[in-house]
Amino acid sequence: MSGTAENSPRRVAQLQAGDRVVIIGGGPAGLTAGYLLAKDGVPVTVLEADDIVGGISRTARYKGFRFDIGGHRFFTKITPVEDLWKEILGPEFISVPRLSRIHYIGKYFDYPLKAKNALFGLGIWNTILCVTSYLRWHLFPNPVEENLEQWVTNRFGKRLFEIFFKTYTEKVWGIPCSEIRAEWAAQRIQGLSLAKAILNAASLQRRSDSIKTLINEFQYPRFGPGQMWETAAQKIEEMGGQVLLKHEVSSLEMKDGKVVAVRVKTPVGERRIEGNHFISTMPIKHLVRSFDPAPPAEILAGGDGLNYRDFLTVAVMISQDNLFPDNWIYIHTPGVKVGRIQNFNNWSKAMVPGAGTTCLGLEYFCFEGDGLWTSKDEDLIELAKKELAALGLVDPSKVFDGTVVRQPKAYPVYDSVYAEHLNTARSYIDAIPNLHTVGRNGMHKYNNADHSMLTAMMAIANMRGAQHDVWAVNTDYEYHEEQKLEPDTSKGAPPTSTALPRAGVA
Repeated sequence: MSGTAENSPRRVAQLQAGDRVVIIGGGPAGLTAGYLLAKDGVPVTVLEADDIVGGISRTARYKGFRFDIGGHRFFTKITPVEDLWKEILGPEFISVPRLSRIHYIGKYFDYPLKAKNALFGLGIWNTILCVTSYLRWHLFPNPVEENLEQWVTNRFGKRLFEIFFKTYTEKVWGIPCSEIRAEWAAQRIQGLSLAKAILNAASLQRRSDSIKTLINEFQYPRFGPGQMWETAAQKIEEMGGQVLLKHEVSSLEMKDGKVVAVRVKTPVGERRIEGNHFISTMPIKHLVRSFDPAPPAEILAGGDGLNYRDFLTVAVMISQDNLFPDNWIYIHTPGVKVGRIQNFNNWSKAMVPGAGTTCLGLEYFCFEGDGLWTSKDEDLIELAKKELAALGLVDPSKVFDGTVVRQPKAYPVYDSVYAEHLNTARSYIDAIPNLHTVGRNGMHKYNNADHSMLTAMMAIANMRGAQHDVWAVNTDYEYHEEQKLEPDTSKGAPPTSTALPRAGVA
C-alpha cells in the first residue's frame, strides 16, 4: 500500500457479549463506531475533549449564525455510509448545487479546471504556453512521481502547475510542493487530468460523474454537518450509550500488551474508565505519547515525526446577500493570506438567522503557535475585512460582526518523511489487539468524512471476525476503484465483508 506498511492481517481481539467499548474522539469516525455498536446493544462510551461533537466536521454557532470548520459536502459512492447518513438524519438532508471557483489576479476560473475557461481566461499567449507545456509533459513525463509537483506536472503541464497548483498548495501546507508526497495529489484530485477536463467541458466525457472532483450536486444537512453528528450523539445516548464532552484522554493504561483503561481529564478532575476494546481517533502523535508505560524511544520518535497543518476560520457577518454564487472560492491571487472563502448562505439558507445578511468564512492555513495563530481575534477580523476589499468581494463597511475559530491538527501532512515515521508508530500500535485506530488523525490519512466512517465500520467488522485492511481505505476508495463494501446479512450487524482497494492508488 502506498505510503504505509504492508502487513499480513493484524491479530484483533474479538468482541464478546458484555464487552465495553471505549471510543476516543467524537468526530465522524468515533460517532459512527459508537452509533453502530450502541444500535447492537454493545455498552459504549464516547469520550470527546471538546464541548461539542463533530471534530472538524462540527458546525460552530455565533449569535444565530452557523458555520462549518471548512466545507463538508456529503457525497459518496460507499453505499453503507450513505445509508447510515440517511438513517441518522432522514429528511433533514437538502440537495445543494456545487460551485467552486478559483480567484486569480482578478478573474474567476472554474474548479475543477475546465479547458476553455482555464486556458482562454489566461489570454492567448498564456494559453499557447500552457497547451505547449501540457503537450511536452504529456509526451515526456517525469519518469517517477514521488512528489506533488511531479504528479500534477505530468497531468497538467508545468505552466498550469505553477499557475493553479503551486502557490495555493504551498499556502495550504506551508512547505514546497517538491516536499509533499504524491499520495496527497492522488487522493485529492485522482482521476482528473487536463484531457479529461477538456472532454468534460465539451460534453464528450460520458462518465464524468464517476470522477469525484467533477460532481455537480451534493447532499447537505439543513443546519450544517454538525447536525449529523449532534443527532448521532443523541441517538447513541437514547440507545443506552454514553457521549461524554469535555473528557480529554490523557493516558492509556497498558497491561500484558493490551489497553485496560484510559485516564481522562474532566472539568471536575481526573477519572479512570475501563474497557475491553478501545477505538482511537486521536492524532497518532498524541496516541504514542499517551501509552503508560511508555513505548520504546524509537516509537515515540516515530509519533513525534508526524506533522500537521492547522488553520483558523474568520467568520464575518455582512449586511448584504447574494455576494457570489459559489459554495467556496479558492484564493490563488498573490498578495493576500486567505486561502479559501466559504459562503455559508450558499450551503443552506438555514445557516443565517435572517434575509439580507451573509456569513463568510475566511480560512487561513497556519501552524499552531505561528504569527497568524497567535494573532488577536480583532486583528484577524480586520485582516479579513481588508483582504475581502482587496479581492473586490465585499465592501468592508458592510461587515458588522465577526468571530474566530482555531482548528489544530486539521490536516495530516504528507511530507517526505511521514511514511517512515507512520510505519514506525504502527509497528507498536498494530500489535495491540484490542486497540483500533480509525479516522483522519487516528490513521494520519487525509480522508474525507465518508472514508473515516468506513474505517470505523471496518474496524467493528474486524472485532467480529472479519479481516479488513483498514489502512487500505484512502480518500478516493470507491470513487476510483471497482470494489464494493457489502453489508452483512445478519440482523443488526454492520458491514463485515469487502474486497479491498488495490494497493498504490497513485
